[in-house]
Amino acid sequence: MTNITKSGVAVFTVLSLHACASAPAPSAGPPTSVTPGRPPAGRGPGVGTIPVSRLPAVPAVRGAILDVKVRYPSDNHLLTTRDSNFILGSLGSGDVTLTINGVSIPVAPNGAFLGWVANPSAMASRYDLVVARGVDTVRRTVRIRYGTRLPLPASGKLIIDSGTLQPSSRTRVRPDELVRVSVRAPNNASLWVEGADGVRRPLIPLARTQATAIQALAGKVDPIVPVPVNGTQGASGEDVGVTFATDVVGRRLAARAQLIAVRGGDTIRLPIPAIQINDPESRVLAMLRSTSTIGADTDRVVNARTVPDGTYKWLLHPGTVLEVTGRQNGSTRVQLDPSLDVWVANEDLVTLPEGTAMPRRVTGGLRVTPSADWVDLAIPVGERPAFLVEPDGKTLVLTLYGVQVNPEISPILGNDTLIRRISWDQVTSDRARITLTLSRPVYGWLSLWDESRRALVLRVRRIPTIDPAHPLAALTIAVDPGHPPAGATGPTGLYEGDAVLPVGKLVADLLRERGANPVLTRTTLGPVGLTERGVASRRADAHAFVSIHLNALPDGVNPFTANGTSTLFYHQPSEPLARLVETELVARFGLRDLGVHYQNLAVARPSWYPAVLTEGLFVMLPEQEAAMRDVGFQRRYAEAIVAGLEAYFRELSKQ
Repeated sequence: MTNITKSGVAVFTVLSLHACASAPAPSAGPPTSVTPGRPPAGRGPGVGTIPVSRLPAVPAVRGAILDVKVRYPSDNHLLTTRDSNFILGSLGSGDVTLTINGVSIPVAPNGAFLGWVANPSAMASRYDLVVARGVDTVRRTVRIRYGTRLPLPASGKLIIDSGTLQPSSRTRVRPDELVRVSVRAPNNASLWVEGADGVRRPLIPLARTQATAIQALAGKVDPIVPVPVNGTQGASGEDVGVTFATDVVGRRLAARAQLIAVRGGDTIRLPIPAIQINDPESRVLAMLRSTSTIGADTDRVVNARTVPDGTYKWLLHPGTVLEVTGRQNGSTRVQLDPSLDVWVANEDLVTLPEGTAMPRRVTGGLRVTPSADWVDLAIPVGERPAFLVEPDGKTLVLTLYGVQVNPEISPILGNDTLIRRISWDQVTSDRARITLTLSRPVYGWLSLWDESRRALVLRVRRIPTIDPAHPLAALTIAVDPGHPPAGATGPTGLYEGDAVLPVGKLVADLLRERGANPVLTRTTLGPVGLTERGVASRRADAHAFVSIHLNALPDGVNPFTANGTSTLFYHQPSEPLARLVETELVARFGLRDLGVHYQNLAVARPSWYPAVLTEGLFVMLPEQEAAMRDVGFQRRYAEAIVAGLEAYFRELSKQ
């Protein structure tokens, strides 16, 4: 039955005669008083409580030949932290003592070590390790490097860091768009942008260079240098550089703009690279393309972001035509509709000939076609649209950009039990929203382009038939032993990709015992690409996907205060599975519960099935690395995953 209101919102009610049957590194938190090289004392009950570990004892190695191996950092490593960092490796035997730069470091019974030590000075940028056993002493030195930048003194000849000048000549913007002009200069200088019109616009010093949270997380932080008071200057030779910035209308940077810096009698004039300006009387169109050669069109998408090099948000179909509105280094900005621009990689589009007309996208009647395992909603629209699919409980919202909805007659074939209601709304003149209300929680979906009908198809997957007594029976489960490529390595050299493979095989064995059909994304130590893992799982029609990993930390995070167990997901329907797997892992490991986290993970982005990624423990910690060499503990890891899957599908059977 169809009901179309005068407001332009249509509601389709579907009737039935019968009822329905990828850690992140955790936050380091506030500073903790910790003796260098040693873990902190346990906390009391409540928030921050460190649970009693259920890890197996670390095997003791005594009397072995001393063999000092530093796994991290490597020799001549560029250190990105400013005050303290970790160093890890193995000594060959556990009956020894170790100091690093004079600080005593605990040694595990098997000879592994993990130390948290103050960064050495720039004048002596090295870690000196001294290993002793009785009268025997072994020494090892690991050199490190610190990032360098041009020092900008407060006195003497004026210097500015021209290498930090932004924007670049590769920038492309609209004529009236504001563009950030920035450069690093001494904090006691005065700076202006001077356009071709001779008008000067001042640049104001910033406390930090981190313009975005992404830069902040990457550790790209300028030391906060106070602006001089009453003309006072820093000590001779002291670096007092800060970043100056202002925003200038793009058209004023198209030609002959310059940066002017003045201090006392010194003046520097630096040309600002001319940026490219969009012609307001013509438009540049481009077609999205996928450089991937893996899988069918179903698996090939172009990832669009809210900011250049940011987090993926939109997974768009190759062949979609969009207007180009800007460019910044390796990213191009495209317009989804007049009120929304996003960024794609330069190589993910090809510019169309000048004069190409923008496709007009107007939908015809929506068509609902049920099948045994899914329901298709076909939306004839003529040309591929940009879109976004967002699940929320029992609703699935499809946003169409640059589209006008005109559903006319919309046949609903069969009395389907899954899609109960379809509503549409023309949110703006160029943006439409189609909402599907389901009888059961959203489980999985695919977005497809049907070339024969020139239609976007949203395929909504049904929850499989589940026996609560045997919830995994007859289900296909994709088991993904994480890495290679990449991955972390522990103090004694246990590589993450090698450590999780036996766990994945044990998970597969346990699944078979429960009547499930496991599909391993890899069965050897050879590398498998991230995209291939998702493609293989979709082709196998997996009902769930679990990626098995071990965690590590970035420079500057204390591993003794930031470790534990976490489980990650991307799509909202995967969160219940992540939470149940996390519960089982924490119960069996006895480590900190770091919780369940949303994270933009390549292996978790496929939407046809619930997908999670486990970070069971931290392979960089000696006792946790040793646990992953223990066959009994490997089985415990596998049992936790399978128990989480069983609990999830048992709960799903009640929905």
